[in-house]
Amino acid sequence: MTKITFIGAGSTVFARNLLGDILARPELAGSEICLFDIDPERLATSELVAHKVVEALGAPATITATTERRRALDGARHAINMIQVGGYEPCTVTDFEIPKKYGLRQTIADTLGIGGIMRGLRTIPVLLDICRDLEEVAASDVLLLNYTNPMSMLCMAVHRASSVRSVGLCHSVQHTSAGLAHDIGVPYEEINYLSAGINHMSFFLRFERAGEDLYPQIRDVLARDAVPEWNRVRYEVLRHFGYFVTESSEHFAEYVPWFIKRDRPDVIEALNIPLDEYPRRCQVQIASWEEEKARLQSGEDFEVKPSLEYGSGIIASVESGEPCVVYGNVANDGIIDNLPRDCAVEVPCLVDGTGIHPTHVGALPPQLAALITTNVNVHQLTVEAALTGRRDHVYQAAMLDPHTAAELTPDEIVCLVDDLLAAHGDWIPELVLP
Repeated sequence: MTKITFIGAGSTVFARNLLGDILARPELAGSEICLFDIDPERLATSELVAHKVVEALGAPATITATTERRRALDGARHAINMIQVGGYEPCTVTDFEIPKKYGLRQTIADTLGIGGIMRGLRTIPVLLDICRDLEEVAASDVLLLNYTNPMSMLCMAVHRASSVRSVGLCHSVQHTSAGLAHDIGVPYEEINYLSAGINHMSFFLRFERAGEDLYPQIRDVLARDAVPEWNRVRYEVLRHFGYFVTESSEHFAEYVPWFIKRDRPDVIEALNIPLDEYPRRCQVQIASWEEEKARLQSGEDFEVKPSLEYGSGIIASVESGEPCVVYGNVANDGIIDNLPRDCAVEVPCLVDGTGIHPTHVGALPPQLAALITTNVNVHQLTVEAALTGRRDHVYQAAMLDPHTAAELTPDEIVCLVDDLLAAHGDWIPELVLP
């Protein structure tokens, strides 16, 4: 029986979607599903959800739940990581409120920027502890599927500091390709594409239908002034760089220095950039979780719907040997020629019974490689700080962050970092100056 462990299973809705995808596959329906979380209350709710998924699908799966991590990982063949270290409160609130005092505004703050740096510093040590447990007690060929942000930083840290097989997974490529097909009025099932770059800064190098280049139709959306209001940043990037980025406009706006500026509210309004978006989403999710919990406990009808996540397809291919293709975040071991070799890249990957096999992409268009490297610089220094404990690398990562550097002086950035580290306290291991 294949053991699949959900790490951070208290993310109830996400866990339900992944679990439904997994148990809907005949080759995985009889798996042992182990749910792990440090929050007993949320874990209990997720366990209830898991049993309802099993019942709805008629799957012969075994469900267990535990707050003991090594027990959860013991014998696991696949481990799905979805943790959020520090949660919405106190850590996400801290990541937004302290920068605001310096005039630095954010939208999501979980991937790059000063919020992404802090999230990386508090998550990397926990994830590497999980990897050590996997090395010691899991199956020898265990595969770690990471869904947690900051994706690129975490994947880079695991590649550098652990022997565990791993892949980082996101839904931005499949969601954006579907949205882009909608924008140009082409049925999604007729689309073929190639995307490459890093997580949240990957670009469609090709977007086609039956060999026909669809980029002229995408550019026509700009020419007709028909850009959807939620997509204005991405189309603006297309205008200047020639390619369409996979990540949402609200995310992408904070990865570059041009769009979120305290003295240009007109730009923020014109591009429809939702400041403080992630705290709003967290509050909605917390409220919806309470509602979901009440519905589950009332015995209301339970429906399992398929999602667009890659996780179940990867596990099924590894277990059955039947190949599939996904977009995964992997070490840049000669995959993209003009990006640093130690970074994590997001590229098409063939998955089969022997594991994850990334596709060689070659060189990106030079303007894309240059833009992506501005983000990789921040990833590298944040990971270096987490692995070495050097505080100066945190300052330097923040100074090289495009959005932070566009708003604050070096001295202001040092003060901001000091304030954030002090506020996070024990959530981030001690960092010292060399």
